[in-house]
Amino acid sequence: MGSFVLAGGGSGGHVNPLLATAAELQRRGHQVVAVGTKEGLETELVPRAGVELRFVDRVPLPRRPNAASVTFPRDFSRATTQAAGIISDTRADAVVGFGGYVSTPVYRAARKAGVPVVVHEANARPGFANKYGARFAAAVATTFPGTTLPNAVLTGLPLRPQIAELAAAMSDPAQRQQRVADAREARGWPADAKVLLVTGGSLGAASLNSAVSQAAATLVRHGIHVIHLTGHGKDDAALRAKGDLPAALRDAYQVSEYAHDMGAALAAASAVVCRAGANTVSEVSALCIPAMYVPLPIGNGEQALNARSAVAAGAAVLVDDAELTPARVELEAERLILDAASAAAMAEAAARVGIPDGAARLADLIEGVAS
Repeated sequence: MGSFVLAGGGSGGHVNPLLATAAELQRRGHQVVAVGTKEGLETELVPRAGVELRFVDRVPLPRRPNAASVTFPRDFSRATTQAAGIISDTRADAVVGFGGYVSTPVYRAARKAGVPVVVHEANARPGFANKYGARFAAAVATTFPGTTLPNAVLTGLPLRPQIAELAAAMSDPAQRQQRVADAREARGWPADAKVLLVTGGSLGAASLNSAVSQAAATLVRHGIHVIHLTGHGKDDAALRAKGDLPAALRDAYQVSEYAHDMGAALAAASAVVCRAGANTVSEVSALCIPAMYVPLPIGNGEQALNARSAVAAGAAVLVDDAELTPARVELEAERLILDAASAAAMAEAAARVGIPDGAARLADLIEGVAS
């Protein structure tokens, strides 16, 4: 069996596909070591997943002349030496990078050692590390079509095992009906309830929380049940809106800071209102759920690009953050949920663009490079 070094860290956008790929490679009998930094989310998530984690120094590329730009060559060389030691110790057959600061020195060390490199880019707009690695990679994998990296192969995103298993089960109509019914009944709702899931991620999204809180009364009066995940410490407005509802309707608006079981929340959903991070778009599409994406209004615009293929296929609608109002939430919820023909068409479109087996596809690519 092979030995593989997987590099990526900092955010869940890098760590989650790394862990999904690690799980698939381990399932196939391979040895896997992850590489991260001591400052990133990987320090918590990787050991919890039972994957060995080793570290290199965090060396961000300076964006402008400053003190860090003076020490960058020395610091980057040290991180590359650390990465080379890990590649040598593990006798790696290939290195797989998922982007972020940690990937760049690992790519460079692998190139110098003659070890094949596989690059996986989660976002539609690639970052610097993966642009660098793709220049000499043996294989390049992308999550979305149209990502501008050389010789790229579309594999989709490696999904969390929990979500990948759910997507596989829900591809069978009978199992889908049972999973959906179970998820709704677990919340005390009828199996045929119309359910809108709203999430801004673990940090929440102020604009989504505000618009949905104000729309909640109209939504539940129209027969829509709402799961509103507000993010940590951001549930005040939603709880006030829930308290203002007539007692008979309050249970139809369920407010939580986060979901302990995101798979169950997604299984219950008829439609989703959310940001458009790569993980979110990939999971929602793989589960064939109609969506309203509200891209993060800051950054380089990558979230809007992440949603582009789903929107073009008719699986989702895109709403600018500045245009998100309670009335827009009500209007789109009617189309995504209450209009049965529209909802069915969007679910069918999602099935055409969603890739539920991204981890298996990427693992096939990795094995092919190492053979």
